Amino acid sequence: MKTISQVAELTGISTRTLQYYDEIGLLKPSELTPSGYRLYSDEVLQKLQQILFFKELDFKLKEINEILQKPEFDKIEAFRKQKKLLCLKRDRINKLIELLERLEKGEPCMSFKEFDLSEYIEALEQFKNQKADDVIKHWGSIENFDQLIQKIKDDESNVAKLAIKQFGSIEKYTEAMKYNLEHFSDLMEQSKELAKNKDEILQKSNDLYVNLTSDLTKDAASREIQDTVHEIVELSSENNLGIDMGDGIWDMVIESYSHDTVREITDKKYGAGASDYIMKALQYYFHN
Repeated sequence: MKTISQVAELTGISTRTLQYYDEIGLLKPSELTPSGYRLYSDEVLQKLQQILFFKELDFKLKEINEILQKPEFDKIEAFRKQKKLLCLKRDRINKLIELLERLEKGEPCMSFKEFDLSEYIEALEQFKNQKADDVIKHWGSIENFDQLIQKIKDDESNVAKLAIKQFGSIEKYTEAMKYNLEHFSDLMEQSKELAKNKDEILQKSNDLYVNLTSDLTKDAASREIQDTVHEIVELSSENNLGIDMGDGIWDMVIESYSHDTVREITDKKYGAGASDYIMKALQYYFHN
């Protein structure tokens, strides 16, 4: 058994962080002393090691907790997947370092091969081979799906740049897309149910934006406006079918309001200056 101070010294994790892990149920100590001090066994330290590997791969604590609590969780299989993802991350970083070294020397290089989507494309190919019925049902034919894959290959650089912008890395994008493919049938069924309520959802969304832009002289950081923004974000979250849209999705939404076409449509619908006001309100919400 090790005390919390000994664990902190061994791992470099602060005692406050370990206490927080205990509070949220992520990592409970093996037992408490009569005086209330936390004690950690080797088994718990192995779990902590697993948590740190997930954190290294940018998993959120809530996600890690959910994974570890699944009855079917296999720690050895998790180690294999973590190793594979870390190797991919290492290889990508090595390629980026090589690219930076070339740029540092003044070499002209506009290649985006360092942002490799090959694993995602491979996942699409496997989905096509394993779920041919689903492919035909939703894409019309295998040939149509092949055309989709070819379009991604042809535009790989732009797709990769958008993926990194939205998810932070190709690895996180690929994992999210793999999840979507693995649960494709369920997501499609949920999508059908959602479509039945489409008009109601669109109306609710429009009402919220009308409320948000009803008085553009109001402080975008005010509690009233920020409460409305929160409702908009929650409505979007409730209706994305549980699909991981990436941490950068709202940054992209905010940025879109600076584009001329979006600005013109938004200002026409909600009044002159509405686009800039919505952008300011969203920026405050996510930065604060």
